[in-house]
Amino acid sequence: MFKHTAIACSFIAMFNQPLHASEADEIRSTLQDQQSVAVTIYNGDLALVKDQRKVQLKTGFNSLALRDVSAQILAETALLRSLNGNLRILEQNFDYDLLSPEKLLEKYVGKTVEVIKTSPATGAESSEQAQVLATNNGTVLKIGNRIETGIPGRIAYPDVPSNLRDRPTLVVQLQNQGTGTQDIELSYLTGGLGWKADYVAQLNPAEDKLDLSGWVTLSNTSGTAYHNARLQLVAGDVNRIQPPRPMPMAVMRKNEMMMADAASMAEESLLEYHLYSLDRSTTIAENQTKQVALLSATAVPVRKELVLRGANYYYQSSQGNLGQKLKVGVYIEFDNKESARLGMPLPKGIMRVYKQDSQGNAQFIGEDNIDHTAKNETVRLKLGESFDVTADKKQTDFKKLPNPAKDNSQFESAYEIVLKNAKKEAITVNVVEPIPGDWKILQQSHPSNKSSSSTASWNISIPAESSTTLTYRTQVKY
Repeated sequence: MFKHTAIACSFIAMFNQPLHASEADEIRSTLQDQQSVAVTIYNGDLALVKDQRKVQLKTGFNSLALRDVSAQILAETALLRSLNGNLRILEQNFDYDLLSPEKLLEKYVGKTVEVIKTSPATGAESSEQAQVLATNNGTVLKIGNRIETGIPGRIAYPDVPSNLRDRPTLVVQLQNQGTGTQDIELSYLTGGLGWKADYVAQLNPAEDKLDLSGWVTLSNTSGTAYHNARLQLVAGDVNRIQPPRPMPMAVMRKNEMMMADAASMAEESLLEYHLYSLDRSTTIAENQTKQVALLSATAVPVRKELVLRGANYYYQSSQGNLGQKLKVGVYIEFDNKESARLGMPLPKGIMRVYKQDSQGNAQFIGEDNIDHTAKNETVRLKLGESFDVTADKKQTDFKKLPNPAKDNSQFESAYEIVLKNAKKEAITVNVVEPIPGDWKILQQSHPSNKSSSSTASWNISIPAESSTTLTYRTQVKY
């Protein structure tokens, strides 16, 4: 019995420690204490922040309020450690309820405030005590023996509640065995920081080379600034276990746009991802979007291709006319190789392509998404549809053949594709037909390639301002 009583008393003594100091007793740390900050931003609204500060702590119990942390911090990931001392963390609280007139009034529900009125005739002020009854969809006050809705004047508060902060604050209760100045590092994961890659390519007049520039676009809506940060970016899809929804900021200002000075980014492998490091520090201001140079390459060899792509539905039924003036897709591709003046892993993003007109003005000719592209892989972009190259397609014959076996079907069909070229130069169109089932080409006017188990393709040359007709017959078995 005595043993159990002693244990219970020890627990009571532990929880009676002054873990919740008043705000007046807090040791506040702001960005002025910050010695350095490192930010690693991942794809998918996730970043790792390492914030080093110099703080003055007393021996024993301390309530350290770390202001200016991210408003979207994942508090369960926060880790505070001393770089030159011995700290023991007892408790930490993230205060994200930011001070505003609405929040202040909400915190005073059930409490007494002072309502100050101004006489419109004399300008004299009078005041009376009021109890805040509710703030749901409007304010309800009890003034004397009457209930009033709305605010009949301005409200004066005796104090600011301790759980309201003007900036996002992480409050850490800790035991310090030393004294004096401590170098501490706070690391945490946060939302509100993101990046994406944007590329600008300019095609030469011959359409066989392009100049390529890559930019990293950074966005910061995390609720704080990161001054002179060491910046790193991780390209790749990091697995996450349904992270909690980021806590919204109380106030969002209009984004600013800032173009950074050009700076190169070093790249290295990180597990199965790629890490890009800026070779200088940069400031990511609160509610800001900025761009940092990623890469630059000139005279990259490029291949242009015109593609007419079909469908597989018309190989098992009678269709007749399959379309007039069908659009022919315009594609370009290039190799991400050192021999092609590239050879750097490319993060996913949007690549926008321009070409100069006859007067030397750069005109936008299309854009496409690229996925994460490793070194020595090929980048392929669809720029749009050709204006001068079209196709008329029809099914010229269709018949169902005797079933080769039970529950099987067999069809034979023939097609005609008239490819038209209104350009003043000859072109080549790649006709791609996805054919279902077990198939074979019975007859054809031009030689085909079996590019995959379900695809036949033809490279058809079309003279300038002329047309070429492709005909073929297939047999399909299901």
